[in-house]
Amino acid sequence: MAKNKSDQKRRIENVLSALKHDKLAIASLVFLVIIIALALLAPILPLDPNTTDVRNMFQPPSPEHWFGTDDIGRDYLSRVIYGGRVSLLVGFLAMITCVCVGVLVGTVSGYCGGWIDSILMRIVDIMSSIPWMVLVTVISLFMKRGLKSIIIVIGFFTWMEIARLVRAETLSLKEREYVMYAKFVGIPGYVIILKHIIPSVLPTIIIAASTGIANAIMTESSLSFLGLGIQQPMSSWGSLLQNAQSYMQNAIYMAILPGLLIVLTIFAFNKLGNLLRIFVEPRVMSGEKD
Repeated sequence: MAKNKSDQKRRIENVLSALKHDKLAIASLVFLVIIIALALLAPILPLDPNTTDVRNMFQPPSPEHWFGTDDIGRDYLSRVIYGGRVSLLVGFLAMITCVCVGVLVGTVSGYCGGWIDSILMRIVDIMSSIPWMVLVTVISLFMKRGLKSIIIVIGFFTWMEIARLVRAETLSLKEREYVMYAKFVGIPGYVIILKHIIPSVLPTIIIAASTGIANAIMTESSLSFLGLGIQQPMSSWGSLLQNAQSYMQNAIYMAILPGLLIVLTIFAFNKLGNLLRIFVEPRVMSGEKD
């Protein structure tokens, strides 16, 4: 255990060292902090995303409306910030659902082995063989459109890769001496999984979670752009893009801002996810840049 704690401490130091030498990662972290802070503080800010003013439709950016107004005169900055709340909420909640299902399937499959492993992995293979975007789109057609449905659809149909990663590590971990000793003294399997296996695969889970948020935001944006996701009057970055495509000639800014935020947010989460891979593959980062 002392060795594990020492190894974990060394990995954390490697991550901090890598972050110190990677300006793009620092910029990504700062960007995400700002975006998340705006999303959390939006209700207490003087913003109203649903107030209409038909006399000020398609107003360009101005001191009164920093990012202009939309097709019915709503302040576009407010719409984008509240849309970010929805997109980030979908990303985090779908990620939590996806990780929980993936970790459960992966640990049980890897630890139990035998016919349980075979059945669970065949299910993973079948679901993975279907293009995920097609699967999510078809399922969303049969569910009531809205925030809850999109979170459930994304969370429960994008967990397969996490399950594979966790299973692979579990197969290795269950052969470790401390796990074999725990089994020998009669500790129940679920206790071993909770106290020994899952803590050991936590670095992998953290990496999967960071990329899972980016994937969930991208999926939600794609579905909303196709009209299958978030519905009016609620907005997300994807639904704002979907609405903006009808007004590209006279209000191109309506597409630029949410589109840019989607790209930057996905990039930032993936950048930090790549940085966190040092947890799994520790290396000396002193003086080294990516």
